[in-house]
Amino acid sequence: MGTATGSAFDSETLRRGIEGQTPATLLSLYADDAEIRVVDRNTQPSHPAVLHGRDEIAEMLEDVYSRDMSHRLEDCVVQGDRAAFSESCEYADGVRVLSESMITLRDGKIVGQTMIQAWDE
Repeated sequence: MGTATGSAFDSETLRRGIEGQTPATLLSLYADDAEIRVVDRNTQPSHPAVLHGRDEIAEMLEDVYSRDMSHRLEDCVVQGDRAAFSESCEYADGVRVLSESMITLRDGKIVGQTMIQAWDE
Protein backbone atom coordinates (compact mmCIF):
# COMPACT_ATOMS: atom_id res chain seq x y z
CA MET A 1 0.00 0.00 0.00
CA GLY A 2 1.07 3.60 -0.24
CA THR A 3 0.46 6.80 -2.08
CA ALA A 4 0.09 6.68 -5.85
CA THR A 5 2.52 8.75 -7.87
CA GLY A 6 0.90 12.04 -8.87
CA SER A 7 -2.08 11.49 -6.57
CA ALA A 8 -2.83 12.70 -3.09
CA PHE A 9 -4.86 9.53 -2.37
CA ASP A 10 -3.31 7.76 0.59
CA SER A 11 -4.14 4.09 1.05
CA GLU A 12 -2.80 4.24 4.61
CA THR A 13 -5.58 6.71 5.43
CA LEU A 14 -7.98 4.27 3.76
CA ARG A 15 -6.70 1.51 6.06
CA ARG A 16 -7.04 3.69 9.16
CA GLY A 17 -10.53 4.71 8.06
CA ILE A 18 -11.76 1.19 7.39
CA GLU A 19 -10.19 -0.31 10.51
CA GLY A 20 -11.09 2.60 12.81
CA GLN A 21 -13.97 2.67 15.25
CA THR A 22 -15.74 5.66 13.68
CA PRO A 23 -16.47 6.59 10.07
CA ALA A 24 -14.93 10.10 10.19
CA THR A 25 -11.53 9.20 8.70
CA LEU A 26 -13.09 7.10 5.95
CA LEU A 27 -15.65 9.80 5.12
CA SER A 28 -12.81 12.35 4.76
CA LEU A 29 -11.61 10.44 1.67
CA TYR A 30 -14.83 11.15 -0.30
CA ALA A 31 -15.42 14.20 -2.47
CA ASP A 32 -18.56 16.23 -1.76
CA ASP A 33 -20.16 14.94 -4.98
CA ALA A 34 -19.07 11.30 -4.59
CA GLU A 35 -21.34 8.45 -5.63
CA ILE A 36 -21.36 4.86 -4.35
CA ARG A 37 -23.12 1.97 -6.07
CA VAL A 38 -23.67 -1.07 -3.85
CA VAL A 39 -24.40 -4.53 -5.22
CA ASP A 40 -25.31 -7.33 -2.82
CA ARG A 41 -28.07 -9.87 -2.17
CA ASN A 42 -30.62 -7.09 -1.60
CA THR A 43 -29.53 -4.64 -4.29
CA GLN A 44 -28.63 -6.71 -7.31
CA PRO A 45 -26.72 -5.51 -10.41
CA SER A 46 -29.81 -4.38 -12.33
CA HIS A 47 -30.98 -2.27 -9.36
CA PRO A 48 -27.99 -1.33 -7.19
CA ALA A 49 -28.31 0.95 -4.20
CA VAL A 50 -26.89 4.33 -5.19
CA LEU A 51 -25.72 6.89 -2.64
CA HIS A 52 -25.20 10.46 -3.84
CA GLY A 53 -22.94 12.88 -2.00
CA ARG A 54 -21.16 12.89 1.32
CA ASP A 55 -24.36 13.26 3.37
CA GLU A 56 -25.85 9.99 2.08
CA ILE A 57 -22.47 8.26 2.31
CA ALA A 58 -22.11 9.52 5.90
CA GLU A 59 -25.50 8.02 6.81
CA MET A 60 -24.46 4.62 5.45
CA LEU A 61 -21.09 4.73 7.22
CA GLU A 62 -22.71 5.79 10.52
CA ASP A 63 -25.02 2.77 10.25
CA VAL A 64 -22.20 0.34 9.44
CA TYR A 65 -19.86 1.61 12.16
CA SER A 66 -22.63 1.57 14.78
CA ARG A 67 -22.74 -2.24 14.50
CA ASP A 68 -20.78 -4.63 16.71
CA MET A 69 -18.28 -5.73 14.07
CA SER A 70 -14.64 -5.46 13.05
CA HIS A 71 -13.31 -4.24 9.69
CA ARG A 72 -9.98 -4.97 7.99
CA LEU A 73 -8.45 -3.70 4.77
CA GLU A 74 -7.09 -6.81 3.05
CA ASP A 75 -5.58 -5.43 -0.15
CA CYS A 76 -5.38 -2.10 -1.93
CA VAL A 77 -3.99 -1.22 -5.34
CA VAL A 78 -3.75 2.40 -6.49
CA GLN A 79 -2.89 3.30 -10.07
CA GLY A 80 -3.36 6.84 -11.30
CA ASP A 81 -6.97 7.93 -10.86
CA ARG A 82 -8.23 4.41 -9.99
CA ALA A 83 -7.94 2.14 -7.00
CA ALA A 84 -9.33 -1.20 -5.89
CA PHE A 85 -9.51 -2.70 -2.44
CA SER A 86 -10.81 -5.69 -0.50
CA GLU A 87 -12.35 -5.36 2.95
CA SER A 88 -13.25 -8.16 5.33
CA CYS A 89 -15.61 -7.71 8.26
CA GLU A 90 -16.82 -9.90 11.07
CA TYR A 91 -19.84 -9.44 13.33
CA ALA A 92 -19.53 -10.33 17.00
CA ASP A 93 -21.58 -13.50 16.38
CA GLY A 94 -19.04 -14.73 13.80
CA VAL A 95 -20.93 -13.79 10.61
CA ARG A 96 -18.40 -12.65 8.00
CA VAL A 97 -18.72 -10.11 5.20
CA LEU A 98 -16.42 -9.61 2.22
CA SER A 99 -16.50 -6.43 0.17
CA GLU A 100 -14.66 -5.61 -3.06
CA SER A 101 -14.53 -2.01 -4.30
CA MET A 102 -13.35 -0.26 -7.44
CA ILE A 103 -12.96 3.48 -6.98
CA THR A 104 -12.38 6.49 -9.20
CA LEU A 105 -10.32 9.38 -7.84
CA ARG A 106 -10.21 13.11 -8.52
CA ASP A 107 -7.61 15.25 -6.78
CA GLY A 108 -6.95 12.44 -4.31
CA LYS A 109 -10.60 12.10 -3.27
CA ILE A 110 -13.01 9.28 -4.06
CA VAL A 111 -15.65 10.44 -6.57
CA GLY A 112 -17.02 7.07 -7.61
CA GLN A 113 -17.16 3.66 -5.99
CA THR A 114 -18.71 0.38 -7.00
CA MET A 115 -18.89 -2.00 -4.04
CA ILE A 116 -19.85 -5.66 -4.31
CA GLN A 117 -20.44 -7.36 -0.99
CA ALA A 118 -21.37 -10.83 0.20
CA TRP A 119 -21.89 -12.26 3.65
CA ASP A 120 -22.46 -15.54 5.45
CA GLU A 121 -26.08 -16.60 5.66
